Amino acid sequence: MASPSAGVVAPDPAGKCAPPVGISNRLVLVMAVATGAIVANLYYAQPLLHEIARSFHVGSAATSLIVTCTQIGYAAGLLLVVPLGDLYQRRFLTVAIYGVAALFLVICAIAPSLWLFEVASIATGCASVAGQVMVPFAADLATKERRGRVVARIMTGLLLGILLARTVSGIVAQLAGWRTIYWFSAVLMVLFMLILARALPHEPPRPRVAYVGLVASSLGLLAAEPLLRRRAWQGAFAFAAFSVAWTSLAFLVSGPPYDYSNAIIGLFGLAGAAGVAAANMAGRLADGGRVAVSTSVAAVLLTASFVLLAIGSSSLVALLVGIVVLDIGTQGMQITNQAVIYSLRPDARSRLNSAYMVCYFLGGALGSLLSGMVFAQAGWGGICVLGAAFGICCLAGALFDHLRPVRRPLSSVVAQRA
Repeated sequence: MASPSAGVVAPDPAGKCAPPVGISNRLVLVMAVATGAIVANLYYAQPLLHEIARSFHVGSAATSLIVTCTQIGYAAGLLLVVPLGDLYQRRFLTVAIYGVAALFLVICAIAPSLWLFEVASIATGCASVAGQVMVPFAADLATKERRGRVVARIMTGLLLGILLARTVSGIVAQLAGWRTIYWFSAVLMVLFMLILARALPHEPPRPRVAYVGLVASSLGLLAAEPLLRRRAWQGAFAFAAFSVAWTSLAFLVSGPPYDYSNAIIGLFGLAGAAGVAAANMAGRLADGGRVAVSTSVAAVLLTASFVLLAIGSSSLVALLVGIVVLDIGTQGMQITNQAVIYSLRPDARSRLNSAYMVCYFLGGALGSLLSGMVFAQAGWGGICVLGAAFGICCLAGALFDHLRPVRRPLSSVVAQRA
C-alpha cells in the first residue's frame, strides 16, 4: 500500500481534477530510479554496436539500425501505450509494462540472428515506455509550485539511466559478453515491477473513452495546440542531433587513433553527467517562467557542441567536452519542453506527453538512421556536419518563439512566456 503522502488527484464535482495534495520525495526517488532503469533498455546497444557487428558479421550501417529499431519501437509505444494513462489507472499500467519489457529483453538476449535481434529491439523499445507514463503521473501528483522540479527530478533519473546504460553495458560486455546485459536488464525489470506495485498510489476511476479515439486524440492535440507543435519540433531536432553523435561514437573510439575497449567506450556515458545539472536548472527556470531563456541557451549549446566534437576526432579532451555540452543542451531543451506542454491541458497530460514524445523519438530514429549511413560514407566529420544541421533547426525554433507570441490565452505563466 502506498503511503498517504504519495499524493492522490481526486475528481471535483465538475469532473475535473482537484488540486493535488503533493508527492513525497521518497516516491519521486522511486519513480526516478525506475524510469532510469527502463529507459536504459534503449541505450544498452549503443556502445556495443562494433561488437554486435562482429558477432553478426555485418557492417556499421546495418548495425546502426538496431538503435533506429529501438527508437521506432519506443515511438510506437508512446503513441499506442502511453495514452492509456488517461484511460486506466497508471499504477497498473506501469507495472504491466515492466513485466512485458522483461519478456522481450530475454528474446534480445537469445536472438541468433540480426533480423530477430532487431525485431526484438523494436518490441523492447515499445515496452520501455513506462517512464513516460510515470512522468505525467508525477506531474499530476505534484503541486503547481513544485511541478517543474518534480518533473526535472524524474527526468534526472531518466538521464542517469541513459548515461549509466552505456557505462554498465560496456563493462558487462567486457567481462561477460554483450548478450549478458540483456539478461541483467530483464531481471531488473522484474524487480522494479514488484517495487512499483507496492509504491505507486491508486487513482480515482477515469472516464471511459474508446481506445481508437484516445490514440487519435493524442495526435489531434498536435493540430489543436500550436505551442505543442513548436515544442515537438524543437524536441525532435534536439534528439536527432543527440542520436547522430551517440550512434556513431562507438565506431569512432573503437578505431584509430583511440582503439578503446568495450569498458572504456562505456565510460564515455559518464561524460554527459553534467546534463543532470542542466535538467534541474531547466526545471527551476521553467517554474519561474523563464522558458525562452532556457530554450535559447539549450539550442546554442547543442549546435556549438558539434564544433568541439569535430575537433574530438583526434583530441580526447575536445571529444569529452563536446559530449558534455551536447548532453547539457539536449537535456535543457527536453526539460523545458515538458514543463511547458504540461501546462496546456491538465486533464490530458498523458496524451500531451505521448504526442510530444512520439515526435521526439521519431527525430531520434531519423538521427540514428542517418548517422549510420553518413558515418559509412563520410566518417566522423560528416557526423558533426549532420548534427550541427539539426542543431540549427533547434535554433530556428527558438528564434521563432521569440518573434511570434502565443496567440491563445493560457493560464499558466510558463506557457505565457514560452
